[in-house]
Amino acid sequence: MSSENGQGDGGAPPEQLALIRESVRKAKTPRAKPRTWRGAELAGQLPVARVLVDKGVLHLDRYFDYAVPAELDADAQPGVRVRVRFGAGRHRVREGRREGGGLIDGFLIERRAESDYSGPLAALAQVVSPEPVLGPELLGLARAVADRYAGSLADVLQLAVPPRNARAEQRPSPAPLPPPPAPAAGSWTRYERGAAFIESLAAGGSPRAVWNALPGPGWSEELARAVAAALASGRGALVVVPDGRTAARVDTALTALLGEGRHALLTADAGPEKRYRQWLAVSRGSVRAVVGTRAAMFAPVRDLGLVALWDDGDDNHSEPHAPQPHAREVLLLRAAQDRCGFLLGSRSCTVEAAQLVETGWARPLVAARDQVRRAAPLVRTVGDRDLARDEAARAARLPSLAWQTARDGLRNGPVLVQVPRRGYAPRLACAQCRAPARCRHCSGPLQGQDGGVLRCEWCGREESGWHCPECGAFRLRAQVVGARRTAEELGRAFPAVPVRTSGREHVLDTVPGAPALVVSTPGAEPVAEGGYAAALLLDGWAMLGRPDLRAAEDALRRWIAAAALVRPQEAGGTVVVVAEPTLRPVQALVRWDPVGHAVRELAERAELEFPPVSRMAAVTGPPEAVAEFLRTAALPGEAEVLGPVPLPVTPPGRPRRTGAPPPGEQWDRALVRVPPGSGAALAAALKAAQAARTARGAADGVWVRIDPPDIG
Repeated sequence: MSSENGQGDGGAPPEQLALIRESVRKAKTPRAKPRTWRGAELAGQLPVARVLVDKGVLHLDRYFDYAVPAELDADAQPGVRVRVRFGAGRHRVREGRREGGGLIDGFLIERRAESDYSGPLAALAQVVSPEPVLGPELLGLARAVADRYAGSLADVLQLAVPPRNARAEQRPSPAPLPPPPAPAAGSWTRYERGAAFIESLAAGGSPRAVWNALPGPGWSEELARAVAAALASGRGALVVVPDGRTAARVDTALTALLGEGRHALLTADAGPEKRYRQWLAVSRGSVRAVVGTRAAMFAPVRDLGLVALWDDGDDNHSEPHAPQPHAREVLLLRAAQDRCGFLLGSRSCTVEAAQLVETGWARPLVAARDQVRRAAPLVRTVGDRDLARDEAARAARLPSLAWQTARDGLRNGPVLVQVPRRGYAPRLACAQCRAPARCRHCSGPLQGQDGGVLRCEWCGREESGWHCPECGAFRLRAQVVGARRTAEELGRAFPAVPVRTSGREHVLDTVPGAPALVVSTPGAEPVAEGGYAAALLLDGWAMLGRPDLRAAEDALRRWIAAAALVRPQEAGGTVVVVAEPTLRPVQALVRWDPVGHAVRELAERAELEFPPVSRMAAVTGPPEAVAEFLRTAALPGEAEVLGPVPLPVTPPGRPRRTGAPPPGEQWDRALVRVPPGSGAALAAALKAAQAARTARGAADGVWVRIDPPDIG
């Protein structure tokens, strides 16, 4: 064999080797033995496994039975992850066993002696891991959440159980620490019944409270004391916060109070392996306390003694993935299921929190008025009449009072400037008294159409001859939107002072106590060392005028969150809000009375049959699909359908949110409202209708959302 074409391998030339390789690739190689072994020996005890397959379609929202091979008997325990073959028909049966179908993940729910299914069973294909990750408490909670939000159990478990990480599973979790001693009440004594709440938790009680926290940085330490009290009773505790920055503050407070190793921090910033390792430590009982963001609401804490939620009005608590549960409602379900303590805390107060107190389900934890006055800053207002007389305000968007307050504050420390995010859409209001323009039929918000026609965003009725029911005026105005050139104008007004910005692109956690102007969008305000000397809350109408039922409540919450970072009035702290001083949210800010505002808002919503007094669902999709869905759904007899009405068309190139129409497509939305006590019947009816559509293979998708946060 010459050196030109001889390469070993028996002297075969390169061309021949290439042909051999190609033929091997094309040949039908013997397939591996199927994992559903033909005639495999079954487990001697409880040979049937009831499995939840990971299919998030509603018409398959049930359990399926599989045979347990003897080889998998030891590992196939309730709660483990398994793989099964799904989709084989009755005709694919051999030697009494069903075969075929595609491999799909699932959870083993229970082992049984017999199956309710009369036909042949397929066998479990694989036990992915012997680690039990789905306990009976978590399964019961997930089923309750799925039923409440008209979703599937598989979708809820996608949110509740994190993806598996083999390396994290192989590491042992630390041994659990003994319960810590009961903490002192500390600054909880500033609140009426605050010390009693901590003592009840430490004694093994299950108190339920809505906590209106005082201004200042003390809330994280107070929350840590509540967790320590639950741990002292030998039970577990779970705290859910809106974002990673807030979680870090509670984490620091807990570490300072209890030391290392007593709690787990569950946030997305930790990465998949570390987060799963922390989750396993909680599931195994090594750690009895959890602090985390939205997904931590399902954390499998053993023997729960307390569930706590901070700032329930924050949008981050609303899950964007199906079935889109809210952390507050999930924790309420956990409190009822585990009969544990409940703490809903915030510097402000949502209408839902006020409802918990009004119904007697929870007790209020509030401070006396003298405590509030000592902790809160001085709040001053700038209204339309002030702006009209203000020469500086006509030339620039910073009123004279705000400019003077900023100048005085910069002598003593940093000054916070809160400006609304760009893109806030305006809604119509009375030009004289600013009362929102609402439909006479359903009280939904009115919007202007081409040709000057007014139409309701809820029921779609046109409104002619509108007049304000408050003052009788006939003129409407659209509210101010956005913040323009704020940082540049402040830089020109105070050329010797550094200007820092905190917003969506770059959020600051803290700023030094040195003089500086900190321009921030709502929710991104950094904490200043020693507190801010002053705060300017600009463009109040941009927040109050949003086309949303929660506009007033949300504006007050964001104002209070920013103002709470300012030093107390005794230390010279001053807040200037640019909004009409006669409006209810502005008056509540001046008095620092978010609870009173929420109570009055709740009474108003009850009169108008608005959520949360009533239950509401949104049905969105292509017009024909929505109409057909509403026609076939067996809604409760007391249900009221508002609409459908067209949704705004999303411009091409914009990202699509869950449940939103695809860019360029026209979708409709209908609102279904039921009175109190009928929420479960409404969710069941909508879930049944959606399951029937998916079983028929309907081409046009319809999105159903229970308790939508943005109904206009």
